Amino acid sequence: MKTAITEMFGIKYPIICGAMMWLCKPKLCAAVSNAGGMGNLTAGNYSTEDEFRKAIRETRKLTDMPFMANVTILPSVHITPEHHKMYLRICAEEKVAGLEISGTPLDKAVGREYMEMLKKAGVKLFHKVGSVRHAVHAEKAGYDGIYAAGIEEGGHPLNDDVTTMVLTPRIVETVRIPVVTVGGVADGRTLAAALALGAQGVMMATRFAATRECEVHDNIKQELIGRHEYETALICKSIGLQGRAIKNKVVEEVLSLEAKGCGLEELIPLISGERVREAWESGNVDRAPMMMGQSVGLVKDIPTCKELIERMAADAKADIERLTKIVR
Repeated sequence: MKTAITEMFGIKYPIICGAMMWLCKPKLCAAVSNAGGMGNLTAGNYSTEDEFRKAIRETRKLTDMPFMANVTILPSVHITPEHHKMYLRICAEEKVAGLEISGTPLDKAVGREYMEMLKKAGVKLFHKVGSVRHAVHAEKAGYDGIYAAGIEEGGHPLNDDVTTMVLTPRIVETVRIPVVTVGGVADGRTLAAALALGAQGVMMATRFAATRECEVHDNIKQELIGRHEYETALICKSIGLQGRAIKNKVVEEVLSLEAKGCGLEELIPLISGERVREAWESGNVDRAPMMMGQSVGLVKDIPTCKELIERMAADAKADIERLTKIVR
């Protein structure tokens, strides 16, 4: 496959791993990149400069292919504005291939000087957005690409609640920089659909959680296989931090507290990052919100990253060829 994304980074397939707190570490990141896609190293996993720099260098020992890093700029108890600046500086110094920025855009969060520093280092900047207006801002600010994140995605979709099917073509027709589809992508069919909508690639996280290289308890992986697309819920809307998670006991509790008008102070003990880490490690599927997208309904097995990516590419090609015959 040859798209603006594969050309920009020199990768084989336009398939990018999205950020996942506690899961996007060197092993998974390198596995995705070695398979011809674009791995992701999530900065929020690391609390110090030494830890983050070590993770980047450890990833480079596992792969000689490019990979992304993610910096999420949202309200957090443990990740401060100083952490954000540190992550960005390290990415520039280490010259990572690209950066996925989620939440507040860099020019507003840390200042244009950080964007200039990263661009000077050759780091490609992508902003994950859920609306046309935010995509327009990102293009004007100097980003190199857009992640168009539909409401189907796991994590923190914008509360505009626009679906991938509508959002991708709207952003594609509005901006001139490459657009990557996010949300509802997990197989060759959805990759082909994204390309048909005008995207230059796809980004997915939920699907990569159910791979052999992802360092999460097997109970979690088996849970993903057994879940359906309707078994997710939007939580934390009331506190301005909307997130999509698989329905479980703690998600029901969060929704119940929100219905009673409880605020961040009451919700934090249930949604904290440490609680999520404990769930991933112990395999207790009711311990914390599992931030997964509706694409969980398309997860049927636990392949290696190589098997997954190559299968997606082959299936997408077959679907495109089938459609080409239909319209002749």
